[in-house]
Amino acid sequence: MHLEATAQTTFKWRFGLLFLFLAGLWAASCSQSASPPEAPVQPPPTVAKVVLPSAALPDGFVVDLELAVTPQEVADGLMYRPSLPENRGMLFIFGADRYPSFWMKNTLISLDLIFLDSSGSVVDVVADVPPCAADPCPTYSPKNPARAVLELAAGSATTHGVESGVVISFQRIPGFPVTPTDAPEG
Repeated sequence: MHLEATAQTTFKWRFGLLFLFLAGLWAASCSQSASPPEAPVQPPPTVAKVVLPSAALPDGFVVDLELAVTPQEVADGLMYRPSLPENRGMLFIFGADRYPSFWMKNTLISLDLIFLDSSGSVVDVVADVPPCAADPCPTYSPKNPARAVLELAAGSATTHGVESGVVISFQRIPGFPVTPTDAPEG
């Protein structure tokens, strides 16, 4: 009887191990769920092209502009830049006509300073203004009051026919040139 009991115990033990083994296989197969359905292929996000404000010079050449709006941007201008492509420039806009004064301290490139009235008409051009190598730096002002100043790479004014009296066309610049509806009533 002891032998029979041992055989039954061995059978039960082996049956138990087989049951545990099969249960483990079943659990493992259940835990490996089917791969999730593939997400639809999304096209890569498109990068929106930024359209900069621009100026069309008298010969039709278009210059993309940075706007100097905040006091810090006005103070910094194009300082510390090692170059300025021919198709780039900076526009400074003032709230009223005035005689703005510009200098080239910490500016590393020569520039043309184009002074404009409120309609975008050129009132003065100071061409080929060199960088200032040492203090005191000279200042440059227009002969007539100006509402804005356009800075371009030196030589651009001559190359593109910018001179006193010509009108430069501006796009995507809120409030400039000043239209009769923008002008303060008085």
